[in-house]
Amino acid sequence: MAYDPGAIDATLAAAVGDEPALIAELREAFHDGVQRCLETMKTAESPDGWAAAALRLKGLSASFGAVRLMALAAEAANGQAHDGAILRRLHRAVDRL
Repeated sequence: MAYDPGAIDATLAAAVGDEPALIAELREAFHDGVQRCLETMKTAESPDGWAAAALRLKGLSASFGAVRLMALAAEAANGQAHDGAILRRLHRAVDRL
């Protein structure tokens, strides 16, 4: 799977045009949403809660063109709840954005 560090910015630019302030605001909103999803996954009280948060992360990632993060979120949703290895991989993917 290819990693494209500019995918989010390209997706945002295609949606809003050449508006750097708006792109920055939307990028920040994306990161905030991702962090909320990850926190919800960490604190999920059931496997269903974990999967629901992972699926929200998958959808959010898809909306912003973050293909690698989307694939990892799908893996998390289909995997074991509270899997530390997948959480670390998710955090690394977010850090690369």
